[in-house]
Amino acid sequence: MILMSGPCVIESYENLSKIAQMLKPLANHPKIDFYFKSSFDKANRTSLDSYRGPGLEEGIEILKSIKKEFGYKIITDIHESTQTSKIAEVADVIQIPAFLCRQTDLIVSVAKTDKIINIKKGQFMNPIDMQYSVLKAIKTRGGEKASYEESQKYKVWLTERGSSFGYGNLVVDMRGLKIMREFAPVIFDATHSVQMPGAGGGKSGGDSSFVPLLSRSAAAAGVDGFFMETHFDPSIALSDGPNMIETQKLEALINQLLAISEISQ
Repeated sequence: MILMSGPCVIESYENLSKIAQMLKPLANHPKIDFYFKSSFDKANRTSLDSYRGPGLEEGIEILKSIKKEFGYKIITDIHESTQTSKIAEVADVIQIPAFLCRQTDLIVSVAKTDKIINIKKGQFMNPIDMQYSVLKAIKTRGGEKASYEESQKYKVWLTERGSSFGYGNLVVDMRGLKIMREFAPVIFDATHSVQMPGAGGGKSGGDSSFVPLLSRSAAAAGVDGFFMETHFDPSIALSDGPNMIETQKLEALINQLLAISEISQ
């Protein structure tokens, strides 16, 4: 089972290292393909005053230090095609954010590297239309069609993170997991799926109490892995705290998901 986990944004090397240390039991689990996740920049924060991160140069150096210290594979976001070569210095997976999932130049730029591409489904997207974003990457890498097998071969993943439902809310249609899995491995983003965009008065709110429920449902539906942002104290996290799982509680949930996934295969 693929697991991408870590804090939403790089707050400091000290906090990042503390969370990385706490994730060791999951990173070393024989049934888990683990990737440590954190962003050097949150370029789509609701408010101009919200914390964005340390930026590209400093952020990449911090992620390099985590990779060297813990030996973890790294996933981080990209926002502009000019960032590709710098991010590729450290990332094993380069993530296309949901709001940018149709940005052709960005997808093509990342596809010209040898990294795994994780494309997050836009909150505004029909799941079946995500095949065209996948196909942009596959064709850039020499393939011809969007299928599960071709996506595995050319290292392209999709991530479900909920769909806009009215204002300030998201909903997960579990049918979308099966639809997208016809043309790519699918990761379920359990923490962003409980986000409430803009509901926090100039920032996004959320309700992390629904993360276990949605995760178990996705495991039963059949997915290739999970994306779960985590923090040792979500109440003081500088981004997406209301959605995140306490790191201390994550291992028990992941063990549940492993058990469900084995039954549902």
